[in-house]
Amino acid sequence: MEEFVSEEVAPPSAPGEAEHPALALANSAVALPGGHTADLLGSPAKAEQWLARRGLAPDGAGLAEVCATQLRSLREQIRSLLASRVAEQPALPAAITAINEAMTRVPTASLLLWDEKNGPYRATPHPTTAIVEHALAAIATDAADLLTSPDAARLTACASPPCNRFLLKHGRRQWCSTRCGDRARAARAYARRTATG
Repeated sequence: MEEFVSEEVAPPSAPGEAEHPALALANSAVALPGGHTADLLGSPAKAEQWLARRGLAPDGAGLAEVCATQLRSLREQIRSLLASRVAEQPALPAAITAINEAMTRVPTASLLLWDEKNGPYRATPHPTTAIVEHALAAIATDAADLLTSPDAARLTACASPPCNRFLLKHGRRQWCSTRCGDRARAARAYARRTATG
């Protein structure tokens, strides 16, 4: 049985997360040793904090559970796409559809608005009720950009079981964090000791 733990035990950001919110979203449910999971979107409050830290929602937006559920659903679709890319397998059509729907759900054009005091101006509508839709569109756009950019060739999965995170490789690094690298090296050393002993 999978057990959820607090985000304090989650590893630091994986390489590439700062540049790609889609990668950060994919990594927001972290598999930890012992069958534990840290879900950084486990509640509406956590989802709101996650979005606010990335400038995708204002502090105090008051997200509901349905909003957190939408974010977690997009996370699973993005994880599916990243896993397909890493495995060099065709992507699931449902994942591609989910990304395209998220990208096109909100208007991207600046609309003409009129203020009695200042006259006409252009702005992209962003009502409070559409905060999550705008965040989902931004993340989905980033996922599409990541998968079609030169960075896609550097995309890999962390090589330290049970970690389930993705990262952008820099050099020979195969792990999402120092903690995962240390765990993999310790496992290799233990395997060598037990094989010779």
